[in-house]
Amino acid sequence: MAGSPYASALGRLKPEFTAFLSKETYPLLLATKDPNEFAKVLETTPYAQDVARARATHSGATMVELAINRTFVRRNRHAYETAPFAGRGIVGAYLGRWDLQNIEMILTAKIEGRSVTETEEHLVSSREIPAGLYAGAMGLDDFRILLSQTSVEATATALVKYGYGATILPFLESFERTHNIFPVLHALDKEYYRNVLAQTRFFQGDEWVVRGLVQSELDVRNALLLLKGKERDLPADELFGRWIDGGTLTSAQAQDLYSGRTVPDVAERLSSRFPAIGEGTAEYTTAGTLAGYEATLERERAISELKRLRTYPLSLSVIFAYLLRNELERSDLRRAVFGRLYGFSAERLTSLLVSPRL
Repeated sequence: MAGSPYASALGRLKPEFTAFLSKETYPLLLATKDPNEFAKVLETTPYAQDVARARATHSGATMVELAINRTFVRRNRHAYETAPFAGRGIVGAYLGRWDLQNIEMILTAKIEGRSVTETEEHLVSSREIPAGLYAGAMGLDDFRILLSQTSVEATATALVKYGYGATILPFLESFERTHNIFPVLHALDKEYYRNVLAQTRFFQGDEWVVRGLVQSELDVRNALLLLKGKERDLPADELFGRWIDGGTLTSAQAQDLYSGRTVPDVAERLSSRFPAIGEGTAEYTTAGTLAGYEATLERERAISELKRLRTYPLSLSVIFAYLLRNELERSDLRRAVFGRLYGFSAERLTSLLVSPRL
């Protein structure tokens, strides 16, 4: 045990878990009246340094989001650096999701006609370091090059040099006819999950814990797809065209689940796989939103996965437990600050947060 290559990672990351926000901090954040008050609360936490830097150039919700993203990226980088050589391929492949999110944000911005400045502010980056830097060759200057392109087609062509050509180019002709960006984004997502799951094939013997983590994420994604499809009354063939394989919930199994008449009916059918999903029905009934289902599924997954990951501390598990906590905190903080900005009550937002109930 003492000779485990992950002993150093455990030693370096274990003290860092205490830097995640305490449960007592969230009520203080939710009691704030605006993003500036929200930022003042964050200044009493490990986010203080990044809040101060973001405040120098921005204000309001954008300033808070910049500070959150910078802390988030720095933590991801720290986790990557703790990984021994044998584990860096898996950690790097996993962190590639943030480069992918930035790429998809840029492509969507092109469709919607948003400005370069507006889009750049929301990139998941820390000063000059993008979140997925270690997963590929893309730096912030590369993202700025993508932002400077005049069309989706030009942006997609520019992505060829970063290894995304084989994924995107087959869909460009169809996009030029329909201007539907979804097939491109879906292809990028599918390739990301294929690559990560390929990286988790048996090698050192502990990759299975990461495979389980990624599969559970796909299961939640696909469960939400069923709920969204039913809400929009999508035909089954159209919905399952958006499915991503690789999870433990297969599309064949989901065919029957999708046959429920209403969203709550589908949620009830999903309860055999996700026992707590029914907790989201109240939010759907009163507010007509799937946010309750999403929060419940994320919370149930987080509790289960963190419990499993903590069981194997001298392995990749310690790194991915840290990465998962980091993702959940970022998601909760963004949900909280934008929820307050758009008038959500503190009580309603409390029910939608994940981290305080872990």
